Amino acid sequence: MAAYAVFEPPVRNRSAADHADRFVFVREGFSFGAFLFGALWMLWRRLWLALVIYVAIVVILQIGLLAFGISAPTRAAVHVLVHLLLGMEASSLRRWTLVRRGWRDCGVVIADDLEMAERRFFDARAGRPAAAMPATAAAPGAMGPATLGPGALGPAGPGIIGLFPEPGGGR
Repeated sequence: MAAYAVFEPPVRNRSAADHADRFVFVREGFSFGAFLFGALWMLWRRLWLALVIYVAIVVILQIGLLAFGISAPTRAAVHVLVHLLLGMEASSLRRWTLVRRGWRDCGVVIADDLEMAERRFFDARAGRPAAAMPATAAAPGAMGPATLGPGALGPAGPGIIGLFPEPGGGR
């Protein structure tokens, strides 16, 4: 399962359907596109400030390594390490850029793929039950919450989460 950070665009006189189509789901984790293509990946994602910082860092590193007389294979290894760092931090760069542009962070959704993440997010936003796994039927004769006796550990009723019926009670 993957985690997706959800970002809502700034509201600008759009219909609700157009506004919902512009939500961005940023997948957390390593980005092979950023690792392999670096600057082209940033151009594609419109990460202008991150691209300028990346180019400045790479140029300064290469000039510094040349000034110290470091061999070409070592300079290449440093360049690969920079791209490895870029691949690991790609989702952070996208989140940072979206927040800087005025997008609102709406939270995180855990799902198998992007389609399921969108479905879960918009179902929760609309107040409908999440489209998750199908419910399984209980076995006949199984003890449910209604059959628990007094003093038994279990759900205390609707609206109570956990084992204690009062906030802060029974620590």
